[in-house]
Amino acid sequence: MDAFIFLILFSSTLLSINAYEDTCTMMQCGDGAPKIQFPFQVKGRQLQHCGYPGFELVCKDNTTFIPFPSYNGDLVVKSISYHTKSLSLLDPKSCVHEVFLNLNLSLTPYHYYYVIKNYTYLNCSSRLVSSSFSEIPCLSGSKYHVYTVEPSLAIPNSCRPVKTVAIPFQYSPYLADNSFGLELSWDLPGSEDCEANGGHCGLKDKTGCFNLAHDIVASIGIFIFAMVVATVTIIRIYHSKKTHCQDEEKYSTVVEKLGDHNQILKPSK
Repeated sequence: MDAFIFLILFSSTLLSINAYEDTCTMMQCGDGAPKIQFPFQVKGRQLQHCGYPGFELVCKDNTTFIPFPSYNGDLVVKSISYHTKSLSLLDPKSCVHEVFLNLNLSLTPYHYYYVIKNYTYLNCSSRLVSSSFSEIPCLSGSKYHVYTVEPSLAIPNSCRPVKTVAIPFQYSPYLADNSFGLELSWDLPGSEDCEANGGHCGLKDKTGCFNLAHDIVASIGIFIFAMVVATVTIIRIYHSKKTHCQDEEKYSTVVEKLGDHNQILKPSK
């Protein structure tokens, strides 16, 4: 009976562990897409404990996207490096400076991977001919022209400042790739690097994470130890009761023999 109960409990534990691991295994949105694992999670496809808050990704049309609360647009996740804690993004509209201008990373767990510096975006009514200014084609129109300059530079009369932001680089036609500078990094203070220790990891609390593989092994070890202790205790109780019953049986036998002996020695009248 005890062995049957043990098998049921052990089987239930293994089934729970397998179901728990399946929800947090590494995922990909499509062939060749980045591998998604802790601290990231796929929104709508994995449970919340599989990733850290703010690290949600979205799968759409076999492509990996990253949503930002301050940016109205899709950014594609080109690659993720868990070793350097960085991810490279692509702007489908091929206008990286539009992303820089509107993306507010202060509301996210990310920061730019490269060194950043303050630059001012200028909106000018006429094209500037100075070599100090390079027009941003994807932000400009037929009647206005957009530039990035250092804040200390004197602003021409035909221009007005739009916004000063900290970005990885000022616009240059030689650095116009839609992904250049769109590399982000992340930090998780107080959190261990789960994946570096192997296994599948998930969120434990707001300050750290746990390794599912390690915790599962530990849980099984504790479970088996508890069952062994319980089994040994039951065996000891059984032997104790058996010994007690044998002693009582011996005592009863001795008493019976003494009674018969007294009958034999008793003088006849």
